[in-house]
Parts: sequence; structure tokens; C-alpha cells
Amino acid sequence: MEIILLTDIAGVGYKNDIVSVKAGYGRNYLIPQGYAVLANETNRKIANENIRQASHKAEKLKNDAAAIAAGIGNMTIDIPAVVGESGRIFGRVTNTQVADALKAKGFDIDRKKITVDDVKSVGTYTAVIDLHKEVKHNVTINVVPAEE
Repeated sequence: MEIILLTDIAGVGYKNDIVSVKAGYGRNYLIPQGYAVLANETNRKIANENIRQASHKAEKLKNDAAAIAAGIGNMTIDIPAVVGESGRIFGRVTNTQVADALKAKGFDIDRKKITVDDVKSVGTYTAVIDLHKEVKHNVTINVVPAEE
């Protein structure tokens, strides 16, 4: 089933993309929730017109995302975590913690745009920030033992 996405959906595509999904996913979730419309001829024409009109706005968003990525640069974020004797952390480091650490440094980024690898022990890891569909940026996370 081909649909036109009305919003960005992780793992599926970006706004105004024409994607192919399983019929049940499209019919029972994406279309009723307002995340997509059926990709018939009329909706394709509307989507193409929307893309044409929004192209200059999209360029500005891309440039803003690139500026944020340049501002973050090669920043290293220290995230304190409670650690056991073996060096493994209790719980895990989440995208919310990374978003809060970035906010403390002056970058307000939505937690849903941050992907953190599975962090289970003290050390250095990488998080990926999806600022725009063409601008992704890596941030180094340094997990350190929390001061007690």
C-alpha cells in the first residue's frame, strides 16, 4: 500500500514522502491518526504542489539544522550514572538525559530526535542527533560515575 506521509515518522520516512507500507499499518494506524493519506492521483498532485511551495522554507530549515550541528561540533557530554563495583551502571543512559545535558549547554533539541546506543557501563559512547532528514550529527557521551 502506498501512502503519502503528512509528518515525519521514525523508521518509515519524512513528511511528503511517498512510501510503501503494509496495508494494515497504513489503514489501521497511519491514516486514522492523521499521519498519512492514501497515495492516489489527487493526493500526489497536492503533495507535489506542497513540496514546490515549501522548498525555500525547507532550505532554511536545513541551514538552521546545519548551524546547530556546527554549534555542537565535537562536543563531549558528561553524564553521571550510579555505578556498581563491576563498572556497570544501574539503569541506562537515555535520550532524555542527553537532551537535558545538551539543554544545559544551550542547545534545545527534542529528545525524540536523539538515538543513544545501548549503554551498560562507564565509558565513551556515541549518540546520533537527527536534526533534519539530510543533517545528522554525532555527539560523544562520556558516562562517568555519579558523585555520591
